[in-house]
Amino acid sequence: MRIQTSRFGLIELTNEDMIQFSEGILGFGQLRQFVLLDDPNDEIFAWLQSCEEPGIAFPVLEPELFTEAYKPTLAKSDVVSLDLAEETSYRMFCIVTIPKDPTQMTANLKAPIVINVKKRLARQCVLQDNRLAIREPIFLKLQQRVVQGPSQSIKSQALNWGVAVKVPDVASATDIEI
Repeated sequence: MRIQTSRFGLIELTNEDMIQFSEGILGFGQLRQFVLLDDPNDEIFAWLQSCEEPGIAFPVLEPELFTEAYKPTLAKSDVVSLDLAEETSYRMFCIVTIPKDPTQMTANLKAPIVINVKKRLARQCVLQDNRLAIREPIFLKLQQRVVQGPSQSIKSQALNWGVAVKVPDVASATDIEI
């Protein structure tokens, strides 16, 4: 299957690459099929790309990259909806908002995207913990990660996602004739 995206152009996918949201994402409830794209030209973010709407792609990060204490408890309804068992592998991502001034970027810790890796099911889970911010400032925290491990990209410091599709590296994939 091929999808046309506004950010990455034409992307080749298999059905196994697709991530199904039974309820969509808050504000985008009509969109149910996404793919997590790992752009080799972006050292920080992965992109949650809609397979139904080419112009919709959300930058996402694993919360562990900017907060060590993030250990949220999912509601029973979230666990059931995602068909999670104790041994089920899942990944959690936060949607990032990047304004014109990137130093003001924030992550939504209150409503992470949770993905059942094996079944490719996902849900944006609104957590009940009122200490979690919808707009958690992350720029300085990410900057600190870069300073601590300057030879590693931020994405390489994350856990193995097990769910992302690599976007072809356009720079290295282009044939140049002289």
